[in-house]
Amino acid sequence: MEYDEKLARFRQAHLNPFNKQLGPRRHEQGAAEEAPDVASEEALPEPPPEDFHCAERVMDLGLSEDHFSRPVGLFLASDIQQLRQAIEQCKQVILELPEHSERQKDAVVRLIHLRLKFQELKDPNEDEPNIRVLLEHRFYKEKSKSVKQTCDKCNAIIWGLIQTWYTCTGCYYRCHSKCLNLISKPCVRSKVSHQAEYELNICPEAGLDSQDYRCAECRASISLRGVPNEARQCDYTGQYYCSHCHWNDLAVIPARVVHNWDFEPRKVSRCSMRYLALMVSRPVLRLRAINPLLFNYVEELVEIRKLRQDILLMKPYFVTCKEAMEARLLLQLQDRQHFVENDEMYSIQDLLDAHTGRLGCSLTETHTLFAKHIKLDCERCQAKGFVCELCREGDVLFPFDSHTSVCSDCSAVFHRDCYYDNSTTCPKCARLTLRKQSLFQERGTDVDA
Repeated sequence: MEYDEKLARFRQAHLNPFNKQLGPRRHEQGAAEEAPDVASEEALPEPPPEDFHCAERVMDLGLSEDHFSRPVGLFLASDIQQLRQAIEQCKQVILELPEHSERQKDAVVRLIHLRLKFQELKDPNEDEPNIRVLLEHRFYKEKSKSVKQTCDKCNAIIWGLIQTWYTCTGCYYRCHSKCLNLISKPCVRSKVSHQAEYELNICPEAGLDSQDYRCAECRASISLRGVPNEARQCDYTGQYYCSHCHWNDLAVIPARVVHNWDFEPRKVSRCSMRYLALMVSRPVLRLRAINPLLFNYVEELVEIRKLRQDILLMKPYFVTCKEAMEARLLLQLQDRQHFVENDEMYSIQDLLDAHTGRLGCSLTETHTLFAKHIKLDCERCQAKGFVCELCREGDVLFPFDSHTSVCSDCSAVFHRDCYYDNSTTCPKCARLTLRKQSLFQERGTDVDA
């Protein structure tokens, strides 16, 4: 308790708490220098017991000290060189003080404020540039002061208050400014741009010996026993990585989705995680070619395929309709632009949403909106309907109706029942065939003549 009271007096009198030899030095000073300090100490009132803890808490925040003074020797650090010396001396003091002691905590607070002052007074010519381009990375200097980031190079925490750090705008690779020149990993976005395809073999493991017992990315020595470094397998590539390149991040594996409809996240390396994150919305999976049997077991995919086929049949109506173009109805699917281009390509995000049921609901709403415009709201689109040429009865037909069939050759629309009752023969195509034959016969007769 005696030490705490002395410490409180030192703080309130703006004295240096790191000067261990304060008493002897004060005796060495002259009487003219010692008198004001003694008077200030005697004039200080004794802090009340109930307010002592509150005052000490405020002092711990550094509100009653000059944090920009020199820890040892000098009392003022006003330029860059002096601040550098003060920071080095403060570091040495922290190492010499007992661990977890009050003095060491105060020294850490003082070091933080010295570094902040150093950043404020630093020469602008010495500042790091806002943009750095390395190994196809495009790094931008971050202005955020968040301390919840981790450097992808050294695995250390990024202290935003006192450290400069950069983020790649392509693959979101984060690192300290001091780690920029040590980066050996190229930007993953360049791989996505040049080779946008998935590994569709489930965990294609080749063995650690095929990697020469080295990390597949940084080539550091690794072992299954953890000596000198633990080998961690990536479930996407099947290769082994060190703990610096594999942080046990979890991701959905595309090969397991398209072959087993398995969406359980598994451990992948940092590079694989970034690649999968950038590829998640790219439509590069042709499910009918990769695994056609998947549609026999997943009912959601069958429903989604039918909705996509109907939307493709609606697209010609909107392209030729002025009102639909002004209303920009096709932009309802701007997040999934491939849905208005074909009905075969899927992205991993499409399959994830299909698994959760979100994609089926959103497509059903869009299908209802499109059908309402064509069949009810727009007279021009209604005029482009069809009449069944087999029975010539009933309402106007549209190719996306559930009870219709469309001829693949001439795109004529019929009732499904009428079409199959006539042995799947399209009367319009039959008439066209007869007309062509008659024209050929007439031309042949003219030629003979």
